Amino acid sequence: MIKNNGDAGRPRATGETLEIRRATLNSAAAVILALGMAGAARAETAPVGVPDKSFPESVTSTSDGTLYVGSFNHGGVTKVSGGKAEQLVKPGAGDSRSTLGVLADEKSGTLYVCSNDISAMGVAGPSDTKGAWLKTFDLKSGAPKGSFALSDPKSFCNDIVVGADGTAYVSDSFAPFVYSLKPGGTALSTFATDPQLAPAKDGVGLDGIAIGADGNLYVTTFIPAKLFKIEMQDGKAGAVTELKPSRPLDHADALRAHGSGLLLIEGNGKLDKVTVKGSEATIDTIKDGLAEPVSVTQVGDVGWVAEGKLSYVIGDNKGKDPGPFKLTPVALPK
Repeated sequence: MIKNNGDAGRPRATGETLEIRRATLNSAAAVILALGMAGAARAETAPVGVPDKSFPESVTSTSDGTLYVGSFNHGGVTKVSGGKAEQLVKPGAGDSRSTLGVLADEKSGTLYVCSNDISAMGVAGPSDTKGAWLKTFDLKSGAPKGSFALSDPKSFCNDIVVGADGTAYVSDSFAPFVYSLKPGGTALSTFATDPQLAPAKDGVGLDGIAIGADGNLYVTTFIPAKLFKIEMQDGKAGAVTELKPSRPLDHADALRAHGSGLLLIEGNGKLDKVTVKGSEATIDTIKDGLAEPVSVTQVGDVGWVAEGKLSYVIGDNKGKDPGPFKLTPVALPK
């Protein structure tokens, strides 16, 4: 999501360079499928192209293989299905702004979107909406459904996960909070907070968020890169435990459930498999050499990785040509 001086792509906060991650697209015809893209996304094995200077920041999917991509600079959400791309959520729809985390929940027919004002980073976005928001849209039509403000003035809405009961959980990068929104709720509630989750000085806090097979909530912090378990029982948060990784992490970003473990994006170019036992986390790299990856979503046995290249819009490479953008398919371990 965000980085320090010398790192690729991070926002500026308190005078220091940080690096965020995420982006979307500005037109219905924006996304182009690469060669060999016949049939539904489930069958796609070649990269899916996204338009120049689109800076994707997050990607999600539905069970039929449809991909949904948000845009860090343009806002909105583009849907890619069966070789066709369309602008599902128009930039600025529902008073949204720059689009970061996106999460498709088929059970409720809802597309959850993190919307933020990042104009302080030099990215104007498609509207003048201030603050950090969780926005909801109809998954089929893209019509706005709801709008929920994050409570802290410093808040930055980063990513979302939805539990089996339909409760959405939201990570806040600039304040030590995980929020929750129950089905039919009218406002976000603080689900968990702990000093361990607070952003470090000149760092970036909570980022990726996932619910593991054990029913507990897992979160990352971006700078410094850490992994935490938040125990969950009967819909309530319990102890917050920092996990000990088997090797150091570098800019721990998006987190997704994967079988009995987790998928983790590291901003230095890695897609990892995470296996948690007690307070230990074994990190196995599935793919290295990705171009400033920011997010991943699983479709069958393939992980689709969004390569955000955010350093070219808010980081050390700003003003340089980022080259083509794409969602990259990676075969996942069984």
